[in-house]
Amino acid sequence: MSHSEHRSLGRTGIQVPTLTFGGNVFGWTVDQKTSFSLLDALVEKGLYFIDTADVYSRWAPGNQGGESETIIGNWLKQSGKRDKIVLATKVGIEMGPGKKGLAPAYIRQAVEDSLRRLQTDTIDLYQAHRDDQETPLQATLETFDALIKEGKVRAIGASNYSAERLSEALKISGEQGLARYETLQPEYNLYDREEYESGLEQVAEEHGLGVINYYSLASGFLSGKYRTKEDASKSKRGDGVVEKYLNKRGLQILAALDQVAEANSATPTQVALAWQIARPSITAPIVSVTSLSQLDELTKAASLTLSEEDIRALSEASSY
Repeated sequence: MSHSEHRSLGRTGIQVPTLTFGGNVFGWTVDQKTSFSLLDALVEKGLYFIDTADVYSRWAPGNQGGESETIIGNWLKQSGKRDKIVLATKVGIEMGPGKKGLAPAYIRQAVEDSLRRLQTDTIDLYQAHRDDQETPLQATLETFDALIKEGKVRAIGASNYSAERLSEALKISGEQGLARYETLQPEYNLYDREEYESGLEQVAEEHGLGVINYYSLASGFLSGKYRTKEDASKSKRGDGVVEKYLNKRGLQILAALDQVAEANSATPTQVALAWQIARPSITAPIVSVTSLSQLDELTKAASLTLSEEDIRALSEASSY
């Protein structure tokens, strides 16, 4: 194991590395064979916290959802490494007609489907992928609570909840003696700071939640590969990235990343992730790669410690 720092995932009792690996690439931009080699390497490097969702990667042509879980399940069966990883998945985003949301009967169906695809008896962290305003929070929490008592799930988390709804859910859990959301999965990175910092962060800190943020590299923008409009052609999502991030503030952030990267003999990607890891409320940013060489870059990000001066320079450049 090359990466030694571990953190408590909120109050779950589960220890995780300082980076979470995003399993959205499995069965989408990487095939099963490459996925297996990435998963083996992740365990070897001590980056054993894998986050996926039932809906990954339903958006890809020819897919119907469940591809990522299926590949992870096949790898678990072949490798026998279930006890070497912390496995997180999610429920709630539409999987087909009538298959979405957080109503009790649907969660029951979805968890069985996920367990079957993952070829495991227990999910370490089961997350509500998106708030379902049509289902009472208490009904959802009662179902999750039952799944924990049955041993199918170890802990539960919330993704894409507003600060108000997350607070309300935590209050209901406390009042009703139900399992509570122990983690939060929000969008957060050097560019997209405001929503998390202006409300969700306070809720997370107040309640001791583990935070595993997604889009930690702003869809690749913070790696520095999109610096001009022409760079949009570098990937399928390039147009959207350039449109959203390539502006005065975005370029200011890239300049600060370049400067701090040079001072630390690191890359902008490593610095962008290290800045997040250094934030007291963040447990382990989620990041994905599609090759073993990219994985080496991530491993170094997990062990990069920025100075207070570095952190301040990045925070100022990205202020909103």
